[in-house]
Amino acid sequence: MAQIVKRAYKYRFHPTPEQAEELARTFGCARLVYNKALEERTRAYTLEGRRVSYVESSAALTEWKRGDELAFLNDVSSVPLQQALRHLQAAFSNFFAKRAKYPTFKSRKKSRASAEYTRSAFKWRNGTLTLAKTDAPLDIVWSRPLPEGAEPSTVTVSRDSAGRWFVSILVEEQIAPLDPVDTAVGVDAGITALATLSTGEKIVNPRHERADRRKLAKAQRALARKEKGSSNRAKARLKVARIHARIADRRTDFLHKLTTRLVRENQTVVIEDLTVRTMMKNHSLARAISDASWRQMRTMLEYKAAWYGRELLAVDRWFPSSKLCSACGALQEKMPLNVREWECACGAVHDRDVNAAKNILAAGLAER
Repeated sequence: MAQIVKRAYKYRFHPTPEQAEELARTFGCARLVYNKALEERTRAYTLEGRRVSYVESSAALTEWKRGDELAFLNDVSSVPLQQALRHLQAAFSNFFAKRAKYPTFKSRKKSRASAEYTRSAFKWRNGTLTLAKTDAPLDIVWSRPLPEGAEPSTVTVSRDSAGRWFVSILVEEQIAPLDPVDTAVGVDAGITALATLSTGEKIVNPRHERADRRKLAKAQRALARKEKGSSNRAKARLKVARIHARIADRRTDFLHKLTTRLVRENQTVVIEDLTVRTMMKNHSLARAISDASWRQMRTMLEYKAAWYGRELLAVDRWFPSSKLCSACGALQEKMPLNVREWECACGAVHDRDVNAAKNILAAGLAER
């Protein structure tokens, strides 16, 4: 049975100079409102032990607009400012529920430049999108069509560090589950092989960051030589950002293709419950782990499995998948990382990663 899900479609667009100026101003105002509200909440929480609600922050925003100092907030659409407060409210809810750390201030240079518009702040007519405070529709590059008859509920506009503009359109869509299949697969995440399957197949890690490492290092050295605040430094920074963007785009594209294939071909996918944040503390492997993007791969598997009626299982991170013989179940005392192939006392010869994937599959199916 088809289910209705909320799905975001992301597109490039090319703003006019007037639109770019208006959106940049909106980004700045939304960031300012978020930071000022965070400051007020922190003061109340630290000095008074009191939690400030969204309603109180919204009332404070109204007062800020009335004052001379922040009167310029009236020049942009009010909706992205209110959405910034809602995002802050969600951040505090996650903090108090112990799902996240305490919210931090947004930086002009490091934070994502974005603004969120709800239905009252944009017009959607005949496939054209016009934002509040702008005089013309956005020039969107429709790389793929929206679902037929889709009506956007939320629009998020952003600009990345490489200077590219994006619009993310959230719509409700009916997704039919895939036809059931009898196959299940265990996935062992790695560095040399991005994923080793219990079938014996190894998906080679493309190592996108390593492929562009020389080009990136050259651009970073050029950036370091430029005088701070100069236009040449700004150009050099943009060049570095574009290389990073190319690496991220290629990585994301590869992971989308891989995860879609795993979900389509298998009814059940079993993975390890890895703590990537902890593993990143190993400075010898941090760069390679970051390039592999295991967390991003898991996130994709989670929502695609939910969409298409598949099952995703996660095995406990302490499960000794590499030390266990998948043939007889014997547990080895030690299994150093440099051992890539080993023989069990029962006579079975194992490839380390394939054996781990088989054990992950068996453990996941046994625990469900």
